[in-house]
Amino acid sequence: METRRQMTHDELECVVLGNVALDVLCYPVDDVPRHASLRFERSDIQPGGCGSNTAIGLAALGVRTGLVASLGEDEAADLARRFWRRVGVETRFVRTLPGESTGVSVVLLDSALQPRFIHTPGANRGVTLDGLDADAWEAGGARFLHVAGFFLLEGLLTPEFGRFVAGLRARGWRVTLDVALSPNMAHPEPLWAALPHLSVFLCNRGEAQTLTGESDPRRAAAALRERGAPAVVVKLGAQGCYLDSEGFQGRIPLQEKTPVVDTTGGGDAFCAGFAAGLLHGETLPQACRSGHRAAARVVGHFGAVRGWMA
Repeated sequence: METRRQMTHDELECVVLGNVALDVLCYPVDDVPRHASLRFERSDIQPGGCGSNTAIGLAALGVRTGLVASLGEDEAADLARRFWRRVGVETRFVRTLPGESTGVSVVLLDSALQPRFIHTPGANRGVTLDGLDADAWEAGGARFLHVAGFFLLEGLLTPEFGRFVAGLRARGWRVTLDVALSPNMAHPEPLWAALPHLSVFLCNRGEAQTLTGESDPRRAAAALRERGAPAVVVKLGAQGCYLDSEGFQGRIPLQEKTPVVDTTGGGDAFCAGFAAGLLHGETLPQACRSGHRAAARVVGHFGAVRGWMA
């Protein structure tokens, strides 16, 4: 088990690099007629996006977390910043882009609690490789990077991102990376360049199949290991997760069932719990169980972040 070094109160433990969006949740929406009005029963507006969700989760779990992201100049950005202050996310690395709008996701939840997203990236296009300042992150105390929603960060989808991650690893950093379904997955070369330099690669079952063509999590994880990933976690929702690493291969089930209100943000919450576990010296299987517990907190509430405040 890793020994954690002594840290000052304001030192960061982790940096999350990812997208930010204003989530507008609508439930239930089972169909969207083309030329008609549609009524639904419940709505909410929350900060969202894989990067924001994961950073909020880590901060709520007591990890001193900095967020690297881009916002526009609008009320959506103000709402996000207020929420981050409330939970303790450090925002010194969040850029405001003049004249841009913050990303927005309209989340349409059907009766089975499965989300569909209508999305505009907005200021997330401002997250680019030449804007990443690892020296500043390191000066803040961090040695752990989590990349959230990789394929949504179009400014990072170059082979040079793999070299950036390799440079961090050479400096002693740990790097975990999670993806999100996107048309950009049709061109996975930037991910292949980064995979061998990661500490752990995370994805869900659908993302694993899209990347590998394998519907079975075990075979998908093996294919990703063959691409160079040192360890792979495939998130399986109610079935737990599948871990393929040097010391463990197998499914890790949920320890207890949790009533599900909304699955939005459940995968991001898993990543937060998983990263927090690693930062606290847990083994990979233990960190997966921490991920399950974190996800359970979120899916029992409406939206991606309300569960952290309960």
